[in-house]
Amino acid sequence: MNLIDRTASSNLPAIITGETGTGKEVTAREIHNRSARKGPFVPVNCAAIAESLFESELFGHEKGSFTGADRRRLGHIERANCGTLFLDEITEMRSDAQAKLQRVIE
Repeated sequence: MNLIDRTASSNLPAIITGETGTGKEVTAREIHNRSARKGPFVPVNCAAIAESLFESELFGHEKGSFTGADRRRLGHIERANCGTLFLDEITEMRSDAQAKLQRVIE
């Protein structure tokens, strides 16, 4: 709990590691709840995002940007503004998608 408190008081990105079922999302949510962040907690299961929808899901899209885009849609990253974006199962994503996420985090 001390580590959670120390992490919650920081504005730096945090990496939470562990096997499936060890409570990574619970830990991330607790860090968010103990922090001064005013925005929402947005959990994203990266393994559940289809490759063809990756950019649209995470970064959003504007109306007319592709066939069927009939309105502006916020991506998970923008929805988490001033809050916490919890990215679960990043290792299940393609390496080029991971590289794009790394650029955003940097």
